[in-house]
Amino acid sequence: MCLIAFAWKAHAEFPLIVAANRDEWRDRAAAPAHWWPDRQAILAGRDLKAGGTWLGVTRAGRFAAITNFRDPTERDSSKPSRGAMVVDFLESAASPRDFLAALAPGAQRYNAFNLLLGDGRSLCYFGSREGEILDVPPGVHALSNHLLDEPWPKVTRAKAGVEDLLAGGWRDGGLQPFFDVVSDTTGVADEALPDTGVGIEFERVLAPILIRGERYGTRCSTVVAFDQSGHAQFEERTRGPDGAVTGTEHFTFSSVR
Repeated sequence: MCLIAFAWKAHAEFPLIVAANRDEWRDRAAAPAHWWPDRQAILAGRDLKAGGTWLGVTRAGRFAAITNFRDPTERDSSKPSRGAMVVDFLESAASPRDFLAALAPGAQRYNAFNLLLGDGRSLCYFGSREGEILDVPPGVHALSNHLLDEPWPKVTRAKAGVEDLLAGGWRDGGLQPFFDVVSDTTGVADEALPDTGVGIEFERVLAPILIRGERYGTRCSTVVAFDQSGHAQFEERTRGPDGAVTGTEHFTFSSVR
């Protein structure tokens, strides 16, 4: 996952709304979102190389998503897949804070990451570079491949998009406006680009909210909305190299806690 914009306790009817893009090399095999037959409580896409996922939910109303921390000097392929942490939390009964407290001492086993975990009652963030567990405050936030709410142009634009939707009176539960937010292909002036060590040409490629490209880009967009009663909507749209939607998976369910 490379961009997650979310509203936590910022809407009277929907305590958690998430709009996210998964950016990945296109040759890394993945299955679209589905209820996993071997772990039937989990709804998520699946990384077919390592077996984990980048974002998922459960029938119990649990939510988890992960992003990599962008650092080209740290690419140790011998370390375990970060997507396994998402699966582990979704299968766990621990609170987000308790799960992260147990995870934190061994976080350096993995390449650097940011983890966002919720159980309907609390939402926590943990960045392995910071090493601190944060109870996410109510409001609109966004997370890319750095720290939570790091003011990269794509982060601030995604946050503003969600804030505008909520301020504009979004009420009907329709997911399309949030897909519009994460479909923005606007580029960024060179002077506003972050310097993450990948070089100016690749920074330009990575700067938009929706990344287009033949080898690397946004593979799918996902919007999740939980309402006050625990009813959930989950929709994933697969993206082609030009950003066009090539497939849609839509699910609704009521969480059982």
